[in-house]
Amino acid sequence: MPQRNMSELKLPPFTQRFPWWGGDLQTLASALIDAPSSLAPGTSERLRIALGDGDTMLAMLDRPAAPQPGRPLVLLLHGVPGSEDSPYMRRMSGYLLDKGYRVLRLNMRGAGPSRTTCGGQYSAASSRDLAELIGRLPQDLTASGIAAVGYSVGGSILLKYLGEEGARAPLVAAASVSAPIDLLGTCLTLLRFRNLLYHRHVFNAVKREALADGAVLTPDERRNITAARTLYEFDDIFTAPRNGFAGAEDYYFHSSALNFLPGVAIPTMVLAALDDPWVPGGAYRGHHWGSNKSLSLTPVLADHGGHVGFHGTGGYKPWSDLAVMTFLEEARLL
Repeated sequence: MPQRNMSELKLPPFTQRFPWWGGDLQTLASALIDAPSSLAPGTSERLRIALGDGDTMLAMLDRPAAPQPGRPLVLLLHGVPGSEDSPYMRRMSGYLLDKGYRVLRLNMRGAGPSRTTCGGQYSAASSRDLAELIGRLPQDLTASGIAAVGYSVGGSILLKYLGEEGARAPLVAAASVSAPIDLLGTCLTLLRFRNLLYHRHVFNAVKREALADGAVLTPDERRNITAARTLYEFDDIFTAPRNGFAGAEDYYFHSSALNFLPGVAIPTMVLAALDDPWVPGGAYRGHHWGSNKSLSLTPVLADHGGHVGFHGTGGYKPWSDLAVMTFLEEARLL
C-alpha cells in the first residue's frame, strides 16, 4: 500500500466542538464523557491467553449481533493507565461491533484484570508480549485476519512491534492513536509545571498498579516503587532495570517507536493531535516519514484533538474512531 496522507483518505477534517476547545479540554473530555455501559446487542466473553513464562493475560472478546463474514478480528490495546474498560476502548469496540467486526480488548501484562494473573508488568518495551499473544490467539478467531489499534502507550507498543516484525507481522492493517513515539520527550513534557495534574494522575496510577495484589516484586523493587517521586524516577529505578535497561534514558531510547517506524511493513495509520498536552507534536512534525522502507505508514496529524480526545463536530464523537474505521476499511480493500 503506497504511503498516503490525511487528504487522500475519505475522511472529513477534524473540527473541535463546543465546549471542548483546545488540547487540555479535548483530553479531559475523554474521561468526562460517558462510555457505553453496555455493548448490547453484542455479547462479550472472557478470554485467557497463557504466556510461556506462566503469566496469563486476560482479554474481553466482543462479538457482534450481526457478524460480517471475512472481516478481521480487531485487537484494541490500551494506554497507561488503562484496561479493557477504558472509555476509548469501549467506544471503539461499540463502533466496530456495529460494523460487524469481532473485537478483542486486551489487558496488557499486569493491567486491569490481568493484574491478578500476571506477576510481571507491561511497559513501552512490551512488544514481545504482544508478539507472543498474537501467536497464541485461537485459530477460529484469526481465520479472517487480524487488525490492531493501539491507544497512547498501547499505540507505541504496537508500532514498536510492527517495526520489529516488518513483513512478518501477521496483521492486515493497524493504527495508533496519540502514541508517545518519543518516550523521553513525553516524560519531560509531563514533568512540566503546567502538566502537574496530568503527571500526578499517570504517576499515581502506575504506582498503584505496580504494587497491586498479584505483582511479583523483590523487596528492592517494592522499595524503589514506593520511593519514586516522579514518573522519570519510577522508570529509572523500576521499569528500566526490570526490563534489562541501564536506566530511564536507556529504556526510553531503545523502546521509543520513532526508532522502529522505518521497519513497519503493513498498512498503518499513525494518528496524533499536534496540541496533545502529553505527547509533544514536534516528534511527529520532525519525523521523516519517507524513511519507512515499504511506504506503509499513513501519518494523520490534526492541529487539534488533545490526547486520545478528538471530540468533534459533524455528529460523530470521537472523530478518531471514524478515522481508524475509515483507514481499516480502505486498507483492507487496497
